[in-house]
Amino acid sequence: MNTIDGLLADARIATNREGFDVGAALNRLARDAAAASARPNPDMLRAAQARQRLSVVCRWILNKPDAADHVDRLAQEPDTPADDRQLDVDGALVFACLLYLTGHPESAQFWWQLAAGAGHRAAAYCLHLHHLALGETREARHWLHEVTDDVLDSEAPDSAFLATLEAVAMYVRKSGTSLASAPTGSLEMEVDRLATAKADSCIIVQRPDRRLADLLHDFTRR
Repeated sequence: MNTIDGLLADARIATNREGFDVGAALNRLARDAAAASARPNPDMLRAAQARQRLSVVCRWILNKPDAADHVDRLAQEPDTPADDRQLDVDGALVFACLLYLTGHPESAQFWWQLAAGAGHRAAAYCLHLHHLALGETREARHWLHEVTDDVLDSEAPDSAFLATLEAVAMYVRKSGTSLASAPTGSLEMEVDRLATAKADSCIIVQRPDRRLADLLHDFTRR
């Protein structure tokens, strides 16, 4: 019968006589870690691209020649409920883009939803990118469906407008060149003024006023 010492001797794992190279092992670990970090996470990459595209689209909308006119009309009836049928949906879209670019994404989402609910496909496209940037793929798919399907009989120019936005966003992503200006510091201050003036029970930035509309007129005339 084998003794315990004999069994332990037989079970002993042979080791490399040359010894274990700690430095080489650490170098291998470092190379493996670097290779892993160099491979971008697909979800993170998709979100980053959506944020970049949304920023481009928002700047493009904000710089349209009639953008300030629509916000002006939106500001003319400050006591009208935001879901009133007389709502200027283009003004809601422009205002949402301004809110997004000045750091108020929750309020931007609210105004985009108002415009998209009235059948504005460009607003639905912004919502698609917004939710995609947040990693909310289910919501992103819903708004993409609103863009591509004739659910609310949107006006025909919307499809051409969206095709233009896609082309501009793709060009900017490839070239790194912005074709439209970002909001100025004075515009950002005006939006912050509206944000601080909202009721304590509401976290959404209120309807724009004539002061903001006038400043937007100056911005688009540059």
